[in-house]
Amino acid sequence: MAKAKAPAPSSGGKAAKKKKWSKGKVKDKAQHSVVLDKPTYDRIMKEVPTFRFISQSILIERLKVNGSLARVAIRHLEKEGMIKR
Repeated sequence: MAKAKAPAPSSGGKAAKKKKWSKGKVKDKAQHSVVLDKPTYDRIMKEVPTFRFISQSILIERLKVNGSLARVAIRHLEKEGMIKR
């Protein structure tokens, strides 16, 4: 009647090589300033109100400041009336 299938022969007796996964790309640690100095403050007051869209990540990226400094800068500019929510 129905014959049982024989197992397929292995690939020539060689041991199958295990896939080596790449370690991935390592991102360099960002060296952003954690203290607001005079040149950075002046740059924030001059440039940021001209940005079309202002968010914490944009300030971090463009001005190379820490995330907490970016949040404080946004709140300060909003309080001064230079930007609106």
